Amino acid sequence: MCVLFLSASSNFTWQQGREMKQQRESQCTQKTISLLSPLGKIQVSGCENGVHTIRILMDVAPAERSGAGPMGCCVVNDSPGETSPQLQRCVQWLRAYFSEPRTAGTLPLPAFHHPALRGDAFTSRVLHTLLREVKLGETVSYKRLAEMAGNPKAVRAVGGAMRRNPVPLLIPCHRVISSSGHSGPYMGGKGDHLKQWLLTHESQ
Repeated sequence: MCVLFLSASSNFTWQQGREMKQQRESQCTQKTISLLSPLGKIQVSGCENGVHTIRILMDVAPAERSGAGPMGCCVVNDSPGETSPQLQRCVQWLRAYFSEPRTAGTLPLPAFHHPALRGDAFTSRVLHTLLREVKLGETVSYKRLAEMAGNPKAVRAVGGAMRRNPVPLLIPCHRVISSSGHSGPYMGGKGDHLKQWLLTHESQ
């Protein structure tokens, strides 16, 4: 009975710690910047500690935004009065990426502050592996990425990690393709045309 009591107590303590951590994260003062890009509107949210999320809203197809003029790159559409250095760094990176992809590789990435990208859970590990190992103009299969992340059998889990990626573009889940060479789904299958556009944009 002592063992059971200690185990339950340990679990309760762990649960308390997890809840306190989530509470601290929910207390982040987040701000959101809206950008107009060749993909449509993009919303970048973050706090003083780093970027939390990047959302591609898919309001307009890329083909309608990829012509000459300011919409061929990436411009700020709406911004709060004051933003953190990390959000500013993210905006600079995105603008460079859409203007001239290879110049983005010379810029520092912002810090990340989303729970999915912290700790040693498989999702965090595979996303950081993708960020670190798969460079601009390269692609990797789901199977190969699973191997690189240390679990060759976790192909489906890699797909799940790509769907849960909170910062697409910065962590390039669009570079993960099927073993057959097909591009595979993007944003739950709703953004497949965006994936093709991004891969073409990076190869030019």
